[in-house]
Amino acid sequence: MEPDDAEALWRWNHDPQVMRWLDTSYPQSLAQTRRRIEEREPNSSYERLLLAVETRDEGRLIGVTDLRDFEAENGMAVLDIYLGEKDSWGQGYGTDAVRTLCRYGFAQLRLHSITLWVAADNAAARRAYAKAGFTEDGRQRDGFRRDGRWHDLILMTVLENELRPPEHTG
Repeated sequence: MEPDDAEALWRWNHDPQVMRWLDTSYPQSLAQTRRRIEEREPNSSYERLLLAVETRDEGRLIGVTDLRDFEAENGMAVLDIYLGEKDSWGQGYGTDAVRTLCRYGFAQLRLHSITLWVAADNAAARRAYAKAGFTEDGRQRDGFRRDGRWHDLILMTVLENELRPPEHTG
């Protein structure tokens, strides 16, 4: 992520549709968002690997993904992703970004498993994760509150030998 990405990040973080199934914090101004990006630590630590999701053809920023909470002893990390550009939804970008980050985590960071939490009602995300090879491991009842309602969270995991390659058509 670069300081020039702050405006897109700020716009996404203030879009209720984009943030529908994501944990949110207090609203930030564009200046605060820009400062947060400028002051963040470089990606060279094992604490968190934050990467932009871009379209291959145009190099257009469409989202953010990261690996965090590394446990080197156990070869584990947690994955987060969201696509902020709504015209990119349903196009396979999220699944591709998940596969790419997982391949990197398994090959370069020597991870054995990558987990994530997803709202049970977020069917599109659950399908995308399953396409990449994630399986459901458990459920946290009423683990997420949105719009005055509690929603269950699903724990999903992929092991290094379970990551699925892209499906090729044609």
